[in-house]
Amino acid sequence: MTQSPAWADRFWTSVDGLKLHYRDYAGPHERPPILCLPALTRNAADYEALAARFAGEWRVLSVDFRGRGLSDPDPDPANYRPQTYVGDILKLLDQLGIADALFVGTSLGGLVTMALAASDSERIAGALLNDIGPEIELAGLERIATWVGQPAHFKTVAEAAARVAQRNAAVFPDYGGQEWLRFTRRLLRGDDDNGWDFAYDRAIARAFTAPADPAAFDGWAFLDALGGRPVTILRGELSDLLSADTARRMAERLDDCELVTVPRVGHAPTFDEPESLAALERLLERVLAAA
Repeated sequence: MTQSPAWADRFWTSVDGLKLHYRDYAGPHERPPILCLPALTRNAADYEALAARFAGEWRVLSVDFRGRGLSDPDPDPANYRPQTYVGDILKLLDQLGIADALFVGTSLGGLVTMALAASDSERIAGALLNDIGPEIELAGLERIATWVGQPAHFKTVAEAAARVAQRNAAVFPDYGGQEWLRFTRRLLRGDDDNGWDFAYDRAIARAFTAPADPAAFDGWAFLDALGGRPVTILRGELSDLLSADTARRMAERLDDCELVTVPRVGHAPTFDEPESLAALERLLERVLAAA
């Protein structure tokens, strides 16, 4: 795999005073940046492969939601929800003076993208929704609930990788030892002297398992808010969170949408796959053409 280019660690302040982190990979300011929003327990490191391909040609901003990576945890776990993250992202865009961006949202990041479109669609030049949609399969939610928020501490990265591989064997059936190490390093914080932990606040599990408010997220209406701009739906062939039928209906519902299925991958594609990078490249071309 190509080495990830250098980035600058930068921070912004949320409306409620939390110090939040993002990676800033340099690129031209004449184009909208690629704004990368990670999944539930993930962080800015998830998009290293994407940055390796597109940084320099495009500015890439990869964020840590509150409670993840280098961002402050929230003292009130009830704030770990999409509408809060929408406010955080809008504050970042305003701080940087960015009128619009190409949003790449994996899982939770895709939900945040749709929610932001429903409130301020002009900030979205285009969007890639990575293995997420308006309807979420119960099997995938139940699988995530079995491990999210559980305490875990590892003496070495290799020990952590063994645990991650065991838990995700069906998600990435073709991974070998090196792929699991690469995947796992992106999840961790710590060092060899003091050990390693997953890089997220365990309290996010409280919001994840809390009963959902049906009025808080009208999935199909939020998807419709992306209408009129280029959209790509990326789905893992083996996904247990986004069904093939839901992905098909999403693509049919939007007027400028490409549906791409990544073979032999579950929830969710990582952009280490050539198919994922090619899908994003085509989306970027459509965004430039639309502009």
